[in-house]
Amino acid sequence: MGCGCRGRALAGELVTAGHAVRGTTREPGRIGEIEAAGAQGVVADPDRLGTIMVQLGGVTVVCWLMANVDASAAVDLHGPRLQTLLERLVDTPVRGLVYEGAGSARPELLRAGAEAVRTAGETWRMPIEVTDAKPSDHAAWLAQMKAAVAGLLR
Repeated sequence: MGCGCRGRALAGELVTAGHAVRGTTREPGRIGEIEAAGAQGVVADPDRLGTIMVQLGGVTVVCWLMANVDASAAVDLHGPRLQTLLERLVDTPVRGLVYEGAGSARPELLRAGAEAVRTAGETWRMPIEVTDAKPSDHAAWLAQMKAAVAGLLR
């Protein structure tokens, strides 16, 4: 999972619930912030999927927390990068994906990303969850994300 502020909050909740969490950052200097939340911090860049794929050993659920990325990155992260990730997940131990479907990215990008996730779920019989809680409502967002992960782990 991407481990910015919201990702670290989710990681902390999941760790408290007894789950092992691996959080990603593009910046090596932020590993300590992720580890302070109780997660394993790793450097990986969603713009370079190879850096993500090597981190998926032992991972059951991926949380694609990209709904608030800046406009220049959003097109790729909710389009081609996401589509490629979904296609490659089939050959990994990952058995579920949570897609953050609400945020500051353009609504049409989030809708297209959610549709790609749903299609991948149907095509490869992979459990998926698409959330719609706005990240600006932190409590509702966190509750929905926790419930989505828990639902995939059942």
